[in-house]
Amino acid sequence: MPRRAAINLRTILAAFALASGAAQAQPAAGDFDFFVLSLSWSPTYCATDDDPDEDQCAEPRGFVAHGLWPQFERGYPEFCTSAQPRWLAQDIIDDNSDIFPNGGLAIHQWRKHGMCAGLPQAAYFDLIRAALEAVTVPTALTPGSTDRRASPATIEELFASANKGLSATGMSVQCRRGLMAEVRICLTKDLAFRRCEEVDADRCTGSEIAVPSAR
Repeated sequence: MPRRAAINLRTILAAFALASGAAQAQPAAGDFDFFVLSLSWSPTYCATDDDPDEDQCAEPRGFVAHGLWPQFERGYPEFCTSAQPRWLAQDIIDDNSDIFPNGGLAIHQWRKHGMCAGLPQAAYFDLIRAALEAVTVPTALTPGSTDRRASPATIEELFASANKGLSATGMSVQCRRGLMAEVRICLTKDLAFRRCEEVDADRCTGSEIAVPSAR
């Protein structure tokens, strides 16, 4: 896997600002309010998906990127009209295989969400990497952790404690078949934590869910 160069977030954000300005003439791309970083808990995906990706499930993993989604305060854009190519360049898939072990998912995320960000492909995926680096995963939810049970509120508390400025009102825990499936975290366009009422409201409601370990 090629070694990634250090991310120049200032350069990415400058490109994003230009794209947002251009979006006035083409609001379908670059016109949104904030981002949602979706972190998929790989053990749940591998245990419950009808056709799990062999590359992703071949080795123990904890959280992997599901996507970085442009979001409105109510609803979200998807499959936007854009001057960017729909097909994701192979070198970008290869360069980001550490955060998107499933290449098909990377392609799908670009087409459904990335083209709405108003950024070139490389800049969008660099922004995903920067968003991942901005979030600290709690020690209790790393790949080496053991099977456990916890309430969605407890999982949110773990993330809030590990990330200054993040609160329970700026994230949500998603479940699948009684297992923790995802944690969704709301970020401003410059990747600061923020509140998001609609995302927060769409969360697991059970008193306790299972968190399977990575095997």
